[in-house]
Amino acid sequence: MSTDFMYIEKIKKYVPHRYPFLMIDRVRSYDAGKKIVCLKNITSNEQVFNGHFPEKSVFPGVMIVEALAQASGLLIYLSLGVHEDAEKSLYYFAGIDDARFKKMVVPGDQLILTAEFLQKKNQHRVVKTKCSAHVDGELVCSVEILLIKKEDENE
Repeated sequence: MSTDFMYIEKIKKYVPHRYPFLMIDRVRSYDAGKKIVCLKNITSNEQVFNGHFPEKSVFPGVMIVEALAQASGLLIYLSLGVHEDAEKSLYYFAGIDDARFKKMVVPGDQLILTAEFLQKKNQHRVVKTKCSAHVDGELVCSVEILLIKKEDENE
């Protein structure tokens, strides 16, 4: 298992999202074909805090789930050996199961995002991951995520 495996400039070569929707700041570790651990810093100047909520900033649960989906995508790309320009091999967020939110995430927190393979079907065209997000060692979110590979450029 490698540590401090990937920084933002390399992540951008794999994840098609950009500011303000790129949710991965660093890949902390990767266990080939099994698990990935990523990091997302929550800062007070993120656009989402202008409206969620101005009086008491709370990072939205849906964005935590998106961060976990992006970590899952990275896990797939790295496991399949897709090198940079993963845009030609996009996976779409197709579903979530058993989403649970345990604690609020606020500016100053550092999300530790973990994604592990649960199922891989049809030569990795359909992938299900088990994911969790922690802050200071405490579970803040757990979810199972379904991703499906884009089949055709015209879709």
